[in-house]
Amino acid sequence: MVKLGCSRFLLSCHVLLCLSAIWVLAMADVPAGQRPGCPAKCGDVDIPFPFGIGDKCALHSGFNLSCTNTSVDGVKKPLKGNFEVTKIILPEAKVRMNTRAISSQCYDPAARSMNYINFGLNLTDSPFWISEVDNKIIVIGCNTLAYMTSSTYVIGCRSTCKNVTLENGKCSGAGCCQADVPKGIQYYHGYFNENYNTSTWPDNPCSYVTLMEKAAFSFNTSYVRSNSSVFDETSNGVVPIVLDWKIDAHACEEAKNTSSYACVSSNSVCVNATTIEPGYLCNCSDGYRGNPYITDGCQDINECLENANACGNGICENTPGNHTCSCNPGSSMVNDVCVEKPSRFPVMPVVGASVGVVVFVVALACACMIQERRKLQKMKRDYFRQHGGLILFDEMRSKQGIAFKIFTEEELQQATNRFSEQQVLGQGGYGTVYKGILKGDVEVAVKRCKTIDEQQKKEFGKEMLILSQVNHRNIVKLLGCCLEVEVPMLVYEFVPNGTLFQLIHGNHGMRISLATRLGIAHESADAIAYLHSSASTPILHGDIKSPNILLDMDHQAKVSDFGASILAPTDKSQFITLVHGTCGYLDPEYMQTNLLTDKSDVYSFGVVLLELLTAKLPFNFNPDVPAHEKSLSMMFMYAMKENKLDQILDVEIKDGDNTEIIEEIAELAMRCLEMCGDNRPSMKEVAEKLDSLRKVMQHPWVQRNPEEMECLLGEPSSMASSAITSAEYFSIEKKAVNDLQSGR
Repeated sequence: MVKLGCSRFLLSCHVLLCLSAIWVLAMADVPAGQRPGCPAKCGDVDIPFPFGIGDKCALHSGFNLSCTNTSVDGVKKPLKGNFEVTKIILPEAKVRMNTRAISSQCYDPAARSMNYINFGLNLTDSPFWISEVDNKIIVIGCNTLAYMTSSTYVIGCRSTCKNVTLENGKCSGAGCCQADVPKGIQYYHGYFNENYNTSTWPDNPCSYVTLMEKAAFSFNTSYVRSNSSVFDETSNGVVPIVLDWKIDAHACEEAKNTSSYACVSSNSVCVNATTIEPGYLCNCSDGYRGNPYITDGCQDINECLENANACGNGICENTPGNHTCSCNPGSSMVNDVCVEKPSRFPVMPVVGASVGVVVFVVALACACMIQERRKLQKMKRDYFRQHGGLILFDEMRSKQGIAFKIFTEEELQQATNRFSEQQVLGQGGYGTVYKGILKGDVEVAVKRCKTIDEQQKKEFGKEMLILSQVNHRNIVKLLGCCLEVEVPMLVYEFVPNGTLFQLIHGNHGMRISLATRLGIAHESADAIAYLHSSASTPILHGDIKSPNILLDMDHQAKVSDFGASILAPTDKSQFITLVHGTCGYLDPEYMQTNLLTDKSDVYSFGVVLLELLTAKLPFNFNPDVPAHEKSLSMMFMYAMKENKLDQILDVEIKDGDNTEIIEEIAELAMRCLEMCGDNRPSMKEVAEKLDSLRKVMQHPWVQRNPEEMECLLGEPSSMASSAITSAEYFSIEKKAVNDLQSGR
């Protein structure tokens, strides 16, 4: 049986099937607009600008297509790289393609082993990303746990055939399961977890995982019994996928000032793209349609011709971008309907009736508004009770002095400018974080979470009380929460100086000393150790990584997202069916057992130590990089084994005076990265070791007098009155430890 455990997952995370779409804005100085002489169709597919076939026919190379005869019937088809383009939807900025990115595992009875075919898709450095609205991750098979990896996500699901009834058209775990596509990803790769993938050959020989258009898939129970590719039988080995796109990486405000601004139609508007990274696209203005990327491409819509009832029984007159309605002489417009004017003599009855109607309508509108307001208030009260708000209130009254506030939804909306996109600080697997300003100009970070299950709703109030009592100088303070919404929101203190990831990997031209790095490492380890052992209730972080370590103006570390595990699945079966994490930081033991422990945090912190020592990314997705250099932890282990640590260190900390301290940090990182969790140190041990190394750098015993040295070492010292090196310090430290162990 071929094995593909978590350790092999870390090796195979880089295997890609790349879509060759290199997005180089080489035509930045070429004005936007339709190129003359360029084909508008390829086969049966329309090719609207900014896409194009031929030299300089597209807006830029990211939208270049080829038109090739790929079928036996002689019909030409448009291709992007090796993938067939079946439809370009211009108003929605979407492209539908056929891809062969289908991963499979099939049991080979002759070899008595599993055969694996793993595929993926890479849209990096292109204007495209995978639509999270139109696609789903689909898994087919019996006893199959499969997942997709991207640059920041690991997500999948589990399907089974045991003790369940398979149904056609139903994909919810019985023979077939599906998972949502994360927002804004450009890369994915499919894998299987053999700890759960057991063959039931000959009845169910094969399993599959792919990412495809959700509207194009319908499960059939025969799929799990096929001994050849299901997709070969149903769709010639391809699946459709829907991609979103943008013109370039400028937001609208910046793009309008460039010579290559693409919204050239006089009746077009610029729209910011919905992806996480900046970008823009063009639409026709309201009342117009057509192609906003070509001159005069947006044409007026004649509502009077297209909609016979645009003005009811009145006279419709088309206007640029709109239309007007009028009535024939002797009639007047009442509630968008032409009615005949009454004769003059019954004026008073008509006026009285009109006033009565107006009064009735106003009264009815007020009654509806009051009823809707009552419904909204009742909904907020229900949410408050569901999330344990009453329990939290009672506990807060019984425990005086807790600096924790329960915010209203209106307070947080005002603080974040109605959760404006301009206030977004970051996005992750559990939610979006916004910057807010409360009354009194207090800056805060508001976390708007995505989902919460029914069990967590009942326990949320109690868990908030536990987190509110977390008090450590190196942990971001939880100030309060909002419970009157469907999914609770958390309010944290605002830390102004960015993340450790930005400090290490950002292009800021600033030199980071070893002392600064060691200080950040010690403060972060001390905070995590506090969560594990010193908090009133032990808390597992679950997502230790450099983006979750914030820095204040003095580069003091502040560990954030320590409450994220509250909103993560807590039931063991959920961990089996839904896997989340950050590639490069994941504990191999957690990937095999799906059980989160304090030693999982230790492993992730070991990767953070490697980032501080090497200034390298935790995982390198470049397909040209050798396999052992993909994962930073594997590269480090290889370097330590070959005694080549110096070759991967950051050049900014290579200093002969600090060699021993760097080696000590590297040894500590090796202990943290042990494959078996039981062999890793606790976070308390890690923090104590880093504290001792930090003190050595800050106070290398330069000013010690002979009496102090004699007291510390138990014997006179001739070096006490002069400075000693780090190497001498470690020699003295080891001697002192040996003396203590021998009873001297």
